[in-house]
Amino acid sequence: MNNFSNESFLLTIQGFDIPSESILPAFLFATLNYMIILFCNLILLITIIVNKSLHQPMYILLLNLPINDLMGSTALYPQLIKELLWDTRTIQFSACVTQAFFIHMYIVGAVFILTAMAYDRYVAICRPMRYNTIMSNTHIMKIISLVWLSNILMIAVLFILLLRLPRCRSLLTHTYCDNPSLLQLVCGNTAINNIYGLTTVAFSQVVTVGTFVFTYLQILIACFRNKSSDTRSKALQTCATHLIVFIIFECLGLFTIISYRLTDIPTHIRQFSGVAAMILPPTLNPIIYGLRTKEIRMNTLKLLKQTVYPS
Repeated sequence: MNNFSNESFLLTIQGFDIPSESILPAFLFATLNYMIILFCNLILLITIIVNKSLHQPMYILLLNLPINDLMGSTALYPQLIKELLWDTRTIQFSACVTQAFFIHMYIVGAVFILTAMAYDRYVAICRPMRYNTIMSNTHIMKIISLVWLSNILMIAVLFILLLRLPRCRSLLTHTYCDNPSLLQLVCGNTAINNIYGLTTVAFSQVVTVGTFVFTYLQILIACFRNKSSDTRSKALQTCATHLIVFIIFECLGLFTIISYRLTDIPTHIRQFSGVAAMILPPTLNPIIYGLRTKEIRMNTLKLLKQTVYPS
């Protein structure tokens, strides 16, 4: 028992069953994908930071999305690339807990940030005359602080409850470390952990989905009341993109959570949905918000032009 409780104890990650001839292509794909995520999210981040014209509530909230995507991707990819490069599936317990902590931070953070952005769109479309008053710098900082502090607190308590329990197993049945897979290593009573986990998921879903439903119903009503077809079309296009991103992330995340509790779901399907939730959003978010947002697209092209052809 003491060996299993040691922080340097090695765990075995089940991982994907990849044929030996496919390891090199998988390694190249993972490395290339990680580089694309780093490049695109850093470009989006730098573009918003260096352009004062983008220092507006909508873009300040959006700034948190690439930060969160970079955190989640960096928690996943280095370990995944290491496994493929060295053909090893072992990880120290302390490193596994660290990876799991930041992956959960990323998942909860993504949902909370998207919800804050939905609230911003609601105020902009439904309360346009009061937008600057409501979405003041002070209010924006309060929203951002609430998003990150509530995220840190929820995940910190989750892992404090996990680390208090003794461990007697060493095989992780997932492709990366997360709370459910670490909980399967425990040989004690996990009732409190399960109750807290389900409570936080339920609370997060009520807050985020409830906010999305309310804000988007109000946005739809406001758009159909607006007599300007151009304004209505632009508002619906912006909100539709944001809603699609949220729905994709919600479906992947919830399916992964539910799959841990349903034994009938094949392991490879659960693994695929879990990895997709970590790969797709960080890859698509900078492209969606960068290319489809005119102001960001123009400033990004300007930044790249200045970098390649400095005056």
